[in-house]
Amino acid sequence: MNKTAYIFPGQGSQYIGMGKDLFSEFPAAKEVFQKADATLGLSLSKICFEGPEEELKKTKNTQPAIFLHSLAVWKILNPKDAAMVAGHSLGEYSALVAAGALSFEDALKLVRLRGELMQKAGEENPGTMAAVVGLDAKVVGEVCCTAWKEGVVQAANFNSPGQIVISGSVSGVRKGMEIAKERGAKLVKELVVSGAFHSPLMQSAKDGLKAALDEVEIHDAKIPVYANVTAKPVQRASEIRTLLFEQVTSPVRWYETVVNMAADGATSFIEIGPGKVLQGLVKRIAPDVSVSGVDTAVSLSVLERV
Repeated sequence: MNKTAYIFPGQGSQYIGMGKDLFSEFPAAKEVFQKADATLGLSLSKICFEGPEEELKKTKNTQPAIFLHSLAVWKILNPKDAAMVAGHSLGEYSALVAAGALSFEDALKLVRLRGELMQKAGEENPGTMAAVVGLDAKVVGEVCCTAWKEGVVQAANFNSPGQIVISGSVSGVRKGMEIAKERGAKLVKELVVSGAFHSPLMQSAKDGLKAALDEVEIHDAKIPVYANVTAKPVQRASEIRTLLFEQVTSPVRWYETVVNMAADGATSFIEIGPGKVLQGLVKRIAPDVSVSGVDTAVSLSVLERV
């Protein structure tokens, strides 16, 4: 039996104008954007639609903006065929709302807080991230172990075969980049980020998020949510709470997540929200599945015709 997996993007997929056409054309999307503005007490919709770019790029705005866009698309689609969901880093919160584990308002507040805390952690403990292409996970692990003598560095995102992001202190990551080149990496590129996400340098953000996670109401998920930390399906509320806490400083195991979803019967992956980053990763990880995405009103009409 064919199963559909819905996947939700994380930070880096934002762009000015995101969701504007959905707001104009779909009352369901308009309602979601207006609810977000009212919930946060700020015009997040204006930042999505008009920027300026320096405002949209601030982690405290980027994270809720991407979450909001994804949920607006989800509300319009209102799919009944979702067999399983997953999200990349921040996208995990979107996936949990889609699976009925978190309310939209609670998740939006958590995502805004998470963004604020991660931005602050990046200012207090400056760090960086770098993409390493062409080395397998074992070699990247060895690279990080060796580079750790210069400073904190670990694998942060296992995105697809041979595409891994490392994260940590500036000295640790740059040493890791140097060693990765020596070990034969095809490409090593430092990323423009506001902090060392998914590394021990995010510990203060993790601690700050704990109080909010302890207070928020989380329900058992109605469908399996494949968690970043384990790459395995989770539905129990208590486990979801723990995994969201651990996620802040743990690597995103996206490659394994997609492999496990496909092994569990997913034949179609649909990315919900801005950009096409996850579609590209899924195509490299599981070339036999069908992959599509919904970002704009145009892409929505294309999906409906398929």
